[in-house]
Amino acid sequence: MLPPEPVPLPALTRAEGAYIDSYLDMVDLLGRINPARAAHTYSALRAAQALAGRAEALRDALTAMHDRGESEVHSRTLARALRVLDGERRTARVTLPQEPVS
Repeated sequence: MLPPEPVPLPALTRAEGAYIDSYLDMVDLLGRINPARAAHTYSALRAAQALAGRAEALRDALTAMHDRGESEVHSRTLARALRVLDGERRTARVTLPQEPVS
């Protein structure tokens, strides 16, 4: 029996794809830096150092979109892409964990 087909990504421009990828890369790094979830200072430090480079990639993707005349962010389409790429789980690492119920 074959595994189910993955949900296809919505059609994105190359710049929109770079925007989504860079955003999720930054979210992953912020999740590693999150003081409420970090386990070791070294991994948080490495993530913080990488954050600047990923911010540049995000800026470059948005600049490319703007330069090509893509003046609107199609948030519903990009939100679908984020969901397909496991964005909900990945962004949850940036938030505070739930307090244990006593």
